[in-house]
Amino acid sequence: MEIKNFTVFGGGVLGSQVSWQAALHGVKTIVYDINNEAIETCKARHQAYAQMFTQEYGMPEEQVKKAFDFLSYTTDLKQAVSYADLTSESIPEDLELKKEFYQKLSSLLPEKTILTTNSSTLIPSMIAPLTGRPKKFLALHFANPVWAANIGEVMGHKDTDPHVFDIVVNFARRIGLVPIPIHKEQPGYVLNTLLIPLLEAAQTLYFNGVSDYKSIDKTWMISTGAKVGPFGIIDLVGMNTVYNIIMLRYKQTGNKSLLARAQKIKEQFIDKGKLGVATGEGFYKYPNPEYQNSDFLK
Repeated sequence: MEIKNFTVFGGGVLGSQVSWQAALHGVKTIVYDINNEAIETCKARHQAYAQMFTQEYGMPEEQVKKAFDFLSYTTDLKQAVSYADLTSESIPEDLELKKEFYQKLSSLLPEKTILTTNSSTLIPSMIAPLTGRPKKFLALHFANPVWAANIGEVMGHKDTDPHVFDIVVNFARRIGLVPIPIHKEQPGYVLNTLLIPLLEAAQTLYFNGVSDYKSIDKTWMISTGAKVGPFGIIDLVGMNTVYNIIMLRYKQTGNKSLLARAQKIKEQFIDKGKLGVATGEGFYKYPNPEYQNSDFLK
């Protein structure tokens, strides 16, 4: 099956990147979001990506402009999926929200449509029963930013059709990603199984007053040669996602220190609109965060 029509649910930080990546590689892509304000924000992000690809990455302007020929936007869920061969869901990491969404979606889908989730923490078997088509449901997880951290983690569940799995692996490769097939369900996939312990350790050091966030980032960057530290990564991931991940772990473990940490993130960042790179400020200010300065590691 060739993927000709691709629908992305959610035009936020990751959804806007996923849709841009697909359109840039010549896949007809439609972005669905809940209201016109969200759509306009997604369009603005796409314009910013276009500028970045021409000015920073040196891609020919005509090639970048052509991506917009493959992009469309809608707030009408039925219209969004009318011709969809494949979908990618990038709504918040909240199982109840996803349940509500898939209940609306299931009656609107063409029979051919394959569903994927870009969930970072929820495994496919947690969502599959909600979809009405578990054999055609699996995860295609993107890293951030999609075009730089260009992996596509493909993870099914016990009822995923192997042929569908292969279609999604091939689609990931088609849009310029390196497919990472995952053969057994793993919370956090490969990337986040490695990454989340780092971010949790950094948060523990910071919120327990052991060290400040810049010193923690400097330690990691100097010691490993990384271009960004854990708090720069947190800003990239976004405070809402970090909050949801912490709350999910709190619900799983009952650890009240996690609840206290989530509350601090909400009060100190989310309630103040400091959501990370997406809003121009998290731990650092953007688009020119301090950790990119030549003297940051001195």
